[in-house]
Amino acid sequence: MERLLLRAAPPAAAFTFVFGGGSAAAAAGSDLRRCALGGARRGCEATARSVRTPPGAAVPGAPSGAAPRVIGAAVREIRFAPAGGAARAAALWHLGALRLLGPRPLRAVTNRGFSKKSHPFLPKIFRKMSAQAAKERPDSLRFPFLDDEETIATLRESKTFFILRGLPGSGKSTLAQAIQERYRDGCKVIAAENYKITPAVRSGVPEEYGKVDEDLVEYCKRDVSVIVLDDTHHERERLDQIFDIADKYRYKVIFAEPKTQWRMDCAQLKDKNQWKLTAEDLKKMKPSLEKEFLPMYFGWFLSKRSSEILRKAGQVFLDELGSLKAFKKESKYFTSEDPKIKIDLTSYFVKRPPGVLHCTTKYTDFGKAAGAEDYAQQEAVRASYGKGFTLSISGLFVTTKTVGARVELSEQQLLLWPGDADKLQATDSLPKGSRAHITLGCASGVEAVQTGMDLLEFVKLEKAGSKGEEVGEIGGGKLQYFGNGMWMLTLSKKIDVRAIFSGYYGKGKLVPTQSTNKRGSVFSSCTIN
Repeated sequence: MERLLLRAAPPAAAFTFVFGGGSAAAAAGSDLRRCALGGARRGCEATARSVRTPPGAAVPGAPSGAAPRVIGAAVREIRFAPAGGAARAAALWHLGALRLLGPRPLRAVTNRGFSKKSHPFLPKIFRKMSAQAAKERPDSLRFPFLDDEETIATLRESKTFFILRGLPGSGKSTLAQAIQERYRDGCKVIAAENYKITPAVRSGVPEEYGKVDEDLVEYCKRDVSVIVLDDTHHERERLDQIFDIADKYRYKVIFAEPKTQWRMDCAQLKDKNQWKLTAEDLKKMKPSLEKEFLPMYFGWFLSKRSSEILRKAGQVFLDELGSLKAFKKESKYFTSEDPKIKIDLTSYFVKRPPGVLHCTTKYTDFGKAAGAEDYAQQEAVRASYGKGFTLSISGLFVTTKTVGARVELSEQQLLLWPGDADKLQATDSLPKGSRAHITLGCASGVEAVQTGMDLLEFVKLEKAGSKGEEVGEIGGGKLQYFGNGMWMLTLSKKIDVRAIFSGYYGKGKLVPTQSTNKRGSVFSSCTIN
């Protein structure tokens, strides 16, 4: 059992808190450290230290005859000595979440054992401790995915790879630990050092990464929400292997680099890295890490839950659209066969974009596209990377080439929208954000970029005064037909979806909408009778 061990003492003595190994105990220890800091602010002198204790050894500081054995290999100890009875009472108030309400003998609790029913006060206290921890976190660990509640909530319902990147000794493992503590049981950390992989400039990817990928795939199959990859990640060949796995299991990717002041100082890093690498060794790896790694494109990547909601809405739209007489009359745009014969729309929209459903902002082609570097360096882009947003879906549309969702951007989101994204031709003058969309599927031979072009055709018709032929109400919205196989459903109630602003780093090849895995399908079979 993973457990947190507490020992209280009389007012004149110091408090000692000892907790054993394991992710649950580490998480509880994080809360305990915050409690200790809270006690320190109330007049207690607080100190913390880590000690190495072999498994099976007695827990240090526990009463003789009652000490359970250490489960993990590491034990951390926190002490704080109260300055008096009042300070001690204040310190115990901060420890109320752990039910230490006065001098008691050794007490063991498991952090998984708390429940809202038995301890209704716990969620509020832990939220306060979490907010306080964010304020106390050093600048080198200030990231939206650690501090911003909307981002954290979005990542909890998503599937995300955090790829930590940087020189040995730069602080990646500290960042990995912070992410682990933030997401608790929803997070797994894969550290290259645990596979005996030494960072170096190499001609190829070492075979030891095969075991890393086995464990990574196992976590992916279990739908672990947050997977942290702790390595230097200075080799493009190795990154491509990770991107392929992310695509296959529909994980979004967030790059994170330590913000420590010494992260690129090889003179300091030679003393900080555990591999005893020299400054010359580090300098060889430095060039590949100095330049920012740009994605194929930037955009908002939907959470797993929001993706399911949007896919379901798209399926309902296709089902209802396919059953309409008005659509059957215009089926010539989708098939040359007799309209009385069933048409499988899933087979028609045979491809979808790889990875996670997303709304693209800027196509950067790994830094080769025009304006890519300038866009990536914009303050709004840098500040928003890895941050959570709520996108508003105002409509769904079908053309002979694509099926997609129309996105209505807020003023804040428009700051991330390129100024030239809404033009098919140089003379076009359309409202900023007109092209914002999410591709749900493409017809055979059609690329995903076509979805945005199709949406702009709708916008141009609307700007010219065409409202289309009003067909009626379906799927909670108003259906309009603009001719030539162009159908737009304007939703009466917009759909809000959660998303993370990040980049897509894979190969970008369209993949089938149908698969043997039920979760691999964007739409189930939809037919026209």
